[in-house]
Amino acid sequence: MEGEIESALSQILKRPKVSTAVAGRTDAGVHALGQVMSVEDVPDALDLISLRKTLNAMCGPAISIWECRRADLGFHARFSARSRMYVYAILVAEVTDPFLAPTTLQHPEPLDIDAMNEAAGHLLGRHDFSSFGRVPDGSTGERALFELEAKPAGSVVRIRARANSFIQQMVRSLAGTLIKVGDGRLSADDVPRILAGRDRSAAGPVCPPHGLCLVSVEYDEGWSRPPHLLSETVDPPRPAV
Repeated sequence: MEGEIESALSQILKRPKVSTAVAGRTDAGVHALGQVMSVEDVPDALDLISLRKTLNAMCGPAISIWECRRADLGFHARFSARSRMYVYAILVAEVTDPFLAPTTLQHPEPLDIDAMNEAAGHLLGRHDFSSFGRVPDGSTGERALFELEAKPAGSVVRIRARANSFIQQMVRSLAGTLIKVGDGRLSADDVPRILAGRDRSAAGPVCPPHGLCLVSVEYDEGWSRPPHLLSETVDPPRPAV
């Protein structure tokens, strides 16, 4: 996504290279509804409405730019962010739904939502989340997890996670652990031990990337949620029939 937009900007601005930054890098296969990109040295005379239309014409339909705005001096899409919110979507059904398959993980057995949320409560706060992701060399697994909740909506269960930032694969590993609690392979009481152990092998599996979506990013000015998403619950894309 970033490379395609950079290529389009390079053509529009007539530069060989355009310097950009994104709020959150995601693994291949992960979706985004509220990604934010900052771009350096955009001419003041450039009309931003025309820029949005041109970018959408060049990058669509897989990429959609819903707003371009001028930021304050020093704004950085990644380092100015206060928190990021992801949703992992699980379709609880015996049979795959072909319309939801690209954006949800199918789980054939019922999930105990109360047990999942009890387990999630043990993970809230500032902790070392080394058990739940890859910690870069020379860095730390400490993060502040502000929100972690499993919420059903029909046959889809959404695990919503919000933190100041995430280590690599953290949300997908949290989701895999909560799913194991939900189907009885782990107890909610096992989670504090898993967290304290700082051992990736003790946690649940890393869920596939296609069920994960970066929903929005928080800044001092507010959230990056697209204007057409009027509720906090994000529905997986589905055609109107």
